[in-house]
Amino acid sequence: MKYLCQVWFDGAILDAMTKEEKAELDANSLNYDRDLVESGHMIVAQALQSPKSAVTVRVRHGEMSVTDGPFAETKEALGGFILIETKDLNDAIRVAAGIPLAKLGAIEVRPIHEFG
Repeated sequence: MKYLCQVWFDGAILDAMTKEEKAELDANSLNYDRDLVESGHMIVAQALQSPKSAVTVRVRHGEMSVTDGPFAETKEALGGFILIETKDLNDAIRVAAGIPLAKLGAIEVRPIHEFG
């Protein structure tokens, strides 16, 4: 089964980290990604730029509107994702718990809906 692991965290936590702490977190994250590739769980992983760089698009009654930033005002924002393949939800949870940013934020594990 495929699962999307959404990585949510408060950007202020990262902003407060030293260069050394950020470098260690980056190294740990890249090493974990390599481990997931080697174990056959990894499909794709990407980090996202700050929510400040985002736009939100809506279409209502045929009219498009574009606003700066994310729609929801929360402290935690989606910072990246990892698409994985595991045997079941328990295995996906185990994989998500190993994501280094789980120690600073939250990992939402959501099954992929297969059409057809």
